[in-house]
Amino acid sequence: MQTSSAKKNILKRIKQALEKPVPLPFDKARPEQTFYINGGTELEIQFAEKFSAVQGKFSFCANEIELYEQLQTLLTTRQWNKIFINEPVVTDVLKKISLKINTETSLSDCDVSITSCEYLIARTGTIVLSSIKNGRTPSVYAPTHICIAYTDQLVFDLKDAIELLKNKYTTSFPSLITFASGPSRTADIEKTLVTGVHGPKEVFCFLIQRFKF
Repeated sequence: MQTSSAKKNILKRIKQALEKPVPLPFDKARPEQTFYINGGTELEIQFAEKFSAVQGKFSFCANEIELYEQLQTLLTTRQWNKIFINEPVVTDVLKKISLKINTETSLSDCDVSITSCEYLIARTGTIVLSSIKNGRTPSVYAPTHICIAYTDQLVFDLKDAIELLKNKYTTSFPSLITFASGPSRTADIEKTLVTGVHGPKEVFCFLIQRFKF
């Protein structure tokens, strides 16, 4: 009886609170208002600095030929032979690299997953992925994640990426948007920073120069 009475009392207080909602903070802020302003530094440089600061490993490629060379060197040096890919555009990239690698491996058994991305956020060094373009799991479950991106996918802030996604997917918005800033990190245990607990231990981003016309 006491439990039921306490429950009714809590529900009554919740109902009363909802009838008088607390004013939202920054009530004068407009939806289109920008809180962060680009200081003028090139987006490529901003992203590289921020991405490296969160333990990401960044490589700039002047063209796709440099991408093939750098990717081939990385895979050979690390002896990564089991590659998980679920995007045709990424499969086409690896076809141009003369390496004997297994791209038919499962995600649970792979050495590394390679994906493209939707956008790169320069202000925070964040990779934006979606379930439509990249799937829900390759960037999370593989021990190492490699992202291949182009300079025209760079945006300054999170707001810019969200607006572009809304304009791109007008009829069917992705069921999942992932914002990945470097490798997985946690300090839950004795406040000691550990990588690779809830996601990849290493994240690489190969950024390819692509001129806008």
